[in-house]
Amino acid sequence: MAGAKQILESYIPFAKTIGEMFGPNCEVVIHDLTTPQSSVFFTMNNHVTGREVGQSFDHLVKKVLLSDEFKEDYLAGYEIETEDQRTIKSSTTLIRDDCQQVIGAFCINYDMNVMMQMKKIVDAFMPATEKKHHLQTPNTTEQETSIQNVEEITNQLIEQIVANHKHSLMKRREKIELIRFMDEKGIFLMKGAVDKVAEQLGISKVTVYSYLDEVKKRQ
Repeated sequence: MAGAKQILESYIPFAKTIGEMFGPNCEVVIHDLTTPQSSVFFTMNNHVTGREVGQSFDHLVKKVLLSDEFKEDYLAGYEIETEDQRTIKSSTTLIRDDCQQVIGAFCINYDMNVMMQMKKIVDAFMPATEKKHHLQTPNTTEQETSIQNVEEITNQLIEQIVANHKHSLMKRREKIELIRFMDEKGIFLMKGAVDKVAEQLGISKVTVYSYLDEVKKRQ
């Protein structure tokens, strides 16, 4: 059975192919979600967002897992904004191991600035048109399956985050730091996250909420 690192390494040729095919405006990042606090495993054209190997994920929970469009382990074409206010079009696909546990994420980030400038030029010459979009409402079974999948992924993330730093003499400040990290990454926006974190850290829900309050006061 292949280990997580071996499986993730097998995706590097795909990352290089995409990065070279679509040029310097296309960044590809592979995340190792078995080490969430330092998940960036590989980057190609990382000047697009400045992602560095050893950094953590940013948009996985808030933009991907919480999206209504996330299903079948991928989300394509969502937008993020860089600190210098560039628009990046992104797509994320989760990577699973032989036991169907989520171990990584394959992300493509495309800098849209040049495209947007070209669009403005073209739009100036084209008549305005209106398009009507007909959205299909997913059935109840699909919605329930998607929600269950997201909850399982979130639980795995929490388990990995805690497991990588948990020890028998874990101090209060260390627990608060883990909770600060999870809050920053949007973990507590997910249903049931407080219960799961409390269980993993061996503390009560009330204590988790008090630590969250302390984190927010510090911020």
